[in-house]
Amino acid sequence: MGQKNITTVPAHIGGKIMGTIATEAIGEFIGTFVLLVLGNGVCAAVNLNKSKAQGADWIVIALGWGLGVTMGAYVGGMMGPAHLNPAVTIAFACIGLTKWAAVVPYVVAQMLGGILGAVVVWLSYRPHWEATKDSDTILGIFATEPAIRSLGNNFITEAVGTAVLVLGLATFGHGSMADGLNPVVAGLLIVSIGLSLGGPTGYAINPARDMGPRIAHAILPIANKGGNDWGYSWVPFFGPIVGGIVGALIFAVLPI
Repeated sequence: MGQKNITTVPAHIGGKIMGTIATEAIGEFIGTFVLLVLGNGVCAAVNLNKSKAQGADWIVIALGWGLGVTMGAYVGGMMGPAHLNPAVTIAFACIGLTKWAAVVPYVVAQMLGGILGAVVVWLSYRPHWEATKDSDTILGIFATEPAIRSLGNNFITEAVGTAVLVLGLATFGHGSMADGLNPVVAGLLIVSIGLSLGGPTGYAINPARDMGPRIAHAILPIANKGGNDWGYSWVPFFGPIVGGIVGALIFAVLPI
């Protein structure tokens, strides 16, 4: 079976072309930053007291995250593959679709983008943290928390969601698609995963999406915040990595 040649987004968007690993890592940083500003932002809008969007439902959150992925992929895709997700980067490296030399720079950039994106959300909603007294609600805006705490089952949920994500992204990239359409389809995939599989854990499906903002929550002087729930943090970190590798291996054995 020959190697499948794919990228998450087209190599040429907006007049710029992917170049060195350093340039691509900058794309991962900026793209993940945009993703977290819009993703954590919709969580803040829906959950913080006195927000005009307070009380909007799960569909709004799933749609907000999907659009966040789309916008982040467009921005990051000007300079790199726009993985925006360490689980995707590691999974693609495992099957030869990303250079191993790029993994550490990409992952570091993604994590830093996740932290900075969460900081910007905190700044954008500063008066609302004081108005929101529930520390669990505040943590849930930054990081994921399970609906029913069962670490083994929560791990499986995160792994399954990420396997679907990676399989979908790899398949989209392998097929023929109009230039610039991949980020839109990737965003729709995120919406679909959120609506179908997001209920048990809040669907991190991305270590940078959870750990980056969780670190920001730990270091920022957020009014009314409580603990960071580090005891759960390994689930949305390692679950997506394992699931992403499984999804990539499934793609690798497909007869295409």
